[in-house]
Amino acid sequence: MTVIAASVDERLRLAKDAAREIALLDSARKSALLMGVAGAIDAASAEIVAANADDLERGRADAIGESLLDRLRLDPGRVAALAAAVREVAELPDPVGRVLDTRVLPNGLSLQKVAVPFGVVGSIYEARPNVTVDIASLALRSGNAVVLRGGSAARSSNATLVRVMRDALSAQGVSAEAIQSVDDFGRDGARALMNARGLVDVLVPRGSAALIETVVTESTVPVIETGAGVVHVFLDATARDDWARDIVLNAKVQRPSVCNAVETVLVHRDAADRLLPELLASLSDAGVTVHGDDATRAHDGRVVAATADDWAREYGTLDLAVRVVDDLDDALAHIRRYSTQHTESIVTADQSAADRFLAEVDSAVVLVNASTRFTDGGEFGFGAEVGISTQKLHARGPMGLAELTSTKWLGRGDGQVRA
Repeated sequence: MTVIAASVDERLRLAKDAAREIALLDSARKSALLMGVAGAIDAASAEIVAANADDLERGRADAIGESLLDRLRLDPGRVAALAAAVREVAELPDPVGRVLDTRVLPNGLSLQKVAVPFGVVGSIYEARPNVTVDIASLALRSGNAVVLRGGSAARSSNATLVRVMRDALSAQGVSAEAIQSVDDFGRDGARALMNARGLVDVLVPRGSAALIETVVTESTVPVIETGAGVVHVFLDATARDDWARDIVLNAKVQRPSVCNAVETVLVHRDAADRLLPELLASLSDAGVTVHGDDATRAHDGRVVAATADDWAREYGTLDLAVRVVDDLDDALAHIRRYSTQHTESIVTADQSAADRFLAEVDSAVVLVNASTRFTDGGEFGFGAEVGISTQKLHARGPMGLAELTSTKWLGRGDGQVRA
């Protein structure tokens, strides 16, 4: 059984000390460590689900909404998926020690640029107990310690998950202080984490646009910004009927609460009469409320009138904005205006239109003839993800192990001095 330090500052300092130990573990040791964590999560499945039930009951009483409840929910299948993701991370190539550049100076001094851990990775997120496991496993595999602030909605789930993972580290002779939580300090813990420059090396927020904006504007710790997902699918004039229907339905309906779910569909005017009747009927059958412009509403009386705010809205629910646009240029202009630069997709049989879309859309992930739901660390083969970065410095798009490393230069000489 591990013991939790009493103060935020003490926990942060213990994490920094533990980071030095984790950074020195070799690849096989880190992999074995994570296999132990995965086994501990499997063994504690019933306990984790019971703790999660407390969170769900409190969430319903607080009326947090179906979108957050879905993100919050852990059943035995989801717990097993968490453990499976940890095992997948354990088997991924170690990102630490990769040689990124090699050169020899004219005087014979040999230089190597290598990947190294950040040190201490912090994360502030809400109602997402899966993030507790994902970020902890990615941090450990990349040689980092982690400090977590998971929010009040998931406090029972997160407390149980953190305890299970810390005990798994202790059982394998590794400092449990490499996994820390500041949840029990509430907002004071979040503020301390945001202002822990010198103790925390990088901070990754995940959650609502308001949470992310707060962390970005108030933190003194360097932040990797993960943005909201006002995600678009453009159905071009040449889009196949079945692809258009299947891609939009999958992107909206499979899991509407997540950031890679589509929120706005743009339809080329030349394809509207062909595509919209079946598409709108299929969306309605799936329980989706469509908010459409006049041209869209003309095809289905169940479509409600879109407001100006709908084009910039991340619903996170079974709601979808649909607009008919004149052409590809009109679609690109709409995306430039309203996109949060997360993910956009075009459905087209026109290679030149696909090429233009790929080149001109400035988002972290741009797709052709595929669902936006593929923007995900697990789908990209990362095992899990830290988040989906919508910024342009250091990391962009789904973030895995490599994005939790920095670099340093190693020089080897034989007496060289600078002239």
